[in-house]
Amino acid sequence: MDWIGIEIHPETPAGGRPLTELFPAADIKRMTNHLRTMAAPFGITFADFANLPNSRNAHLAAEYARAQGKFPELHASLFSAYFSEGLDISDLEILAELAKDAGLDSAELVRSIQQGTFSEKLSQAQKKAKDHDVSGVPAFFIGDKERIMGAQPIEVFRKVLKTIESNRS
Repeated sequence: MDWIGIEIHPETPAGGRPLTELFPAADIKRMTNHLRTMAAPFGITFADFANLPNSRNAHLAAEYARAQGKFPELHASLFSAYFSEGLDISDLEILAELAKDAGLDSAELVRSIQQGTFSEKLSQAQKKAKDHDVSGVPAFFIGDKERIMGAQPIEVFRKVLKTIESNRS
């Protein structure tokens, strides 16, 4: 599996924006409760979300980590920081702390973000996502034709895989 980082809302300002600008409060509560229900059997917790951060810095940090061979470590920390702890993953101090915890040089990571070292790579990922009509995450591509958008139950994956298998016969 290959993770490709894309910004779903690249228009989000640097300081983030209230989720209520995108969704009614009732929808946010319903979505959060749904996520909590789906994640509970796996021991995953979700924080209460009020703000949508601009994810660009986090994606640039992830690409820096990938170049250093530490992508899995930082990726897991980013997910936990945002989804479970509700931290602002656009904040350079938070990213520096996560980098340090992942065994990365935090000062170098911050420098690479500020210099835009991996900006072109992120732009290429955005273009690839647009070319494949990716409008949500996660997005899973199976073979050349099948794709699954969003956090879906295991039954959806089984159905897609069964369809692929039966089409081969």
